[in-house]
Amino acid sequence: MTAPLRLALADDQALVRRGLAALLGADKGLEIVLEAADGSELLDALVATPVDVILSDIRMPGMDGLALVRALRERGDATPVVLLTTFDEDALPLQAAEAGAQGFLLKDASPEDLHEAVRRVAAGETLLAPVATDAVRARYAYRDASAPSDTFGAREVAILRLLAGGLSNKEIARSLFLAEGTVKNYVSDILDKLGTRDRTRAVLKAITLRVI
Repeated sequence: MTAPLRLALADDQALVRRGLAALLGADKGLEIVLEAADGSELLDALVATPVDVILSDIRMPGMDGLALVRALRERGDATPVVLLTTFDEDALPLQAAEAGAQGFLLKDASPEDLHEAVRRVAAGETLLAPVATDAVRARYAYRDASAPSDTFGAREVAILRLLAGGLSNKEIARSLFLAEGTVKNYVSDILDKLGTRDRTRAVLKAITLRVI
């Protein structure tokens, strides 16, 4: 029998945490092992209790969800994060992607969508569908909305997903058991294929074009 996915929740509202815990706990394949009222509290708890997926509100007093993701990536923690919000603003998905989150959902998403998001990011996918909006597409329209110059292999897609998680070349190399120089060459090829100057633009364009 497959072990359930271990989840952590961060939200400053206790009622929201209870609701999410009840909703997700009803699925036998998911287990809530950590709850916290802000990003800092969760960051500390994760040191002793690692999880498979983190669900965090974007806006919280103290350390918010975006700051939580950045802090995780800075210390080399690649745990997938799904950011939740009640605010339907074009800028938020973009900020989530830039911070290194793997998922972004509005809190009014259906239970099925939430469960699917958890499972997909746990499997290594990037679920930032809301980023593929007119606002993000407009950001690239002035630059180059054309398709990549070549197709992407499975290894390149995997590296793009890790780039989306905010990992450095060294962290990607460790995750994929590659030499750091090899990863650097892959990243260079990815930038060339996408016609972008840097990693952040490469990730956002790859999301926009649904490469990842």
